[in-house]
Amino acid sequence: MNQHRKPRPPSALSQRAVRVGLFAAGAAGLATAVPAQAATAAPRHAAVAIDQTFTRADFRQHTQTKDSFTVRQLGTVSAATVRNQANAVGVGCSVDDRCRSVALSFQIVTMAGERTHLTAVNRGDAVNKSCDGCQTLAGAYQFVVSTPRPFALDGEARRRLNDIHRRLDALTRSTLPAADIKTRADALAAEVDKVLSEAVAKAPKGHERPRVTLHRHLDGWPAH
Repeated sequence: MNQHRKPRPPSALSQRAVRVGLFAAGAAGLATAVPAQAATAAPRHAAVAIDQTFTRADFRQHTQTKDSFTVRQLGTVSAATVRNQANAVGVGCSVDDRCRSVALSFQIVTMAGERTHLTAVNRGDAVNKSCDGCQTLAGAYQFVVSTPRPFALDGEARRRLNDIHRRLDALTRSTLPAADIKTRADALAAEVDKVLSEAVAKAPKGHERPRVTLHRHLDGWPAH
């Protein structure tokens, strides 16, 4: 072996792999590990899915409300990191000049495979900063669909999910109190769970049973 050979600089591919590894390690520190299943014969790979909704209301913009509703079908994977986050902030308003900040994020992830390593993070955080009398609400709903064999949502399931998405948009734009929005968002989440559970019942069977796992995290000020 030539002891004087110059070391090769790391390739772009290896640098990217390191960055992905560091991201996954950081997410794992916050996450709740959830087992997932999936297929054996198909090509196996790792996947990352990240969704976030953020709102900020202050003396310049007294009301800000947003929602997101994403469906991510990852296919057959050996490992997956999925993160869903909703953040609502109210800053610098008063009882006579109130702010309203509402952020809702619905994330639906489907994946297939057996002994898939899954890291799932789902957070909803609402913060008031010097904002007396303000309303903030952050709601994060994460649905993880895991099946032993490849599976895709059919047209009927997508149609029903699109209808729920439209109603979520209408709820987010409404002037209902934050406590009522929370109750109705929970009801919409229950509908999503039903649609996914019915779709999974028709998925190809394997050694493990297909299933739907819901992670829910809401935060609000005042507390609801």
